[in-house]
Amino acid sequence: MTEFIPPGTRFVALPDPFPMRRGDALHGARVAYETWGALNAARDNAVLILTGLSPDAHAAANESNPEPGWWEAMVGPGKPIDSDRWFVVCVNSLGSCKGSTGPASIDPATGAPYRLSFPELSIEDGAEAALCVLRELGIERLACVIGNSMGGMTALALLVRHPGIARSHINISGAARALPFSIAIRSLQREAIRLDPQWNGGDYDDDQYPESGMRMARKLGVITYRSALEWDGRFGRVRLDSDRADDEPFGLEFEVESYLEAHARRFVRRFDPNCYLYLSRSMDWFDVGDYCERRGGPSEGQTRAGLAKISVEKALAIGVHTDILFPLQQQQEIADGLRDGGADARFLPLESPQGHDAFLVDIARFGPAVRGFLDGLA
Repeated sequence: MTEFIPPGTRFVALPDPFPMRRGDALHGARVAYETWGALNAARDNAVLILTGLSPDAHAAANESNPEPGWWEAMVGPGKPIDSDRWFVVCVNSLGSCKGSTGPASIDPATGAPYRLSFPELSIEDGAEAALCVLRELGIERLACVIGNSMGGMTALALLVRHPGIARSHINISGAARALPFSIAIRSLQREAIRLDPQWNGGDYDDDQYPESGMRMARKLGVITYRSALEWDGRFGRVRLDSDRADDEPFGLEFEVESYLEAHARRFVRRFDPNCYLYLSRSMDWFDVGDYCERRGGPSEGQTRAGLAKISVEKALAIGVHTDILFPLQQQQEIADGLRDGGADARFLPLESPQGHDAFLVDIARFGPAVRGFLDGLA
């Protein structure tokens, strides 16, 4: 069981105990974060970035860690999220294995990793942990909170639970609730991990590790993070040059299979399986409509009413036509709901062929949209 913490990561101790939304509490917990730029005298130029499931807090190179980050092209001096103007804070999600307390962390009560004794994790728990970072840094109100993918959910949870915490919001390929398709995909990913004998009920180590389950889970994820259009353009039906081994009659044959295999192998030993399970399930449970009085079962109207309870001055919801995991109607729903609550909210659909992960790679489209929004803040 290994935690993967980038050099230069900073930490904030959470209140002890730190109550979890679905019951129980954490003791001696912490959350990891990194910063760029400087907080001004008025303390009103802070931008918070909340991440998807797997990234750490190292969004870009900084003084503490000069290595490129996962959003290097977007964060830094002169970049769309300009650290010459903004004090940028990126928080690693509670429940992760990259600095914040999660199932791979040591339980102070036992001296052993939490594993499945970690309390049930909700998106809201991550929002409350991020709030603790802001308070530690002396930030009472954000200029903007930016949430990508799962981070879009976390941002909405923060906004609905803490009115006035931010003047504005950018939601990128996010959602106000989990849809059945994305729940189904994540369910299959979790099943692949749990059915690997090496998972052993969550009691594994670096020698006895659910490699196959994690590989399958990651491959399923990558397939949904990109689009069929991109797969066709990048790989077509090109076959591998090498012949298949005699003992692998159904082994890798096409280049797209080889790509998925290589991608999965790079990931599996860099992310803890139990953390993956907890964070994945937290997305399935989230619905901002829970913050309205329910009449009957969950509904689209209920979710939109929950969004209308959020108070921000301006908002931008960005989505991609080829995103099958967090489809465009979910970003449209966010913009419409925030507008119902009085925000100057805009929905921006982009034509990128790169699916859900477009915000990580299609900077030519996402960069100007984010820069333009932030430049428009008074």
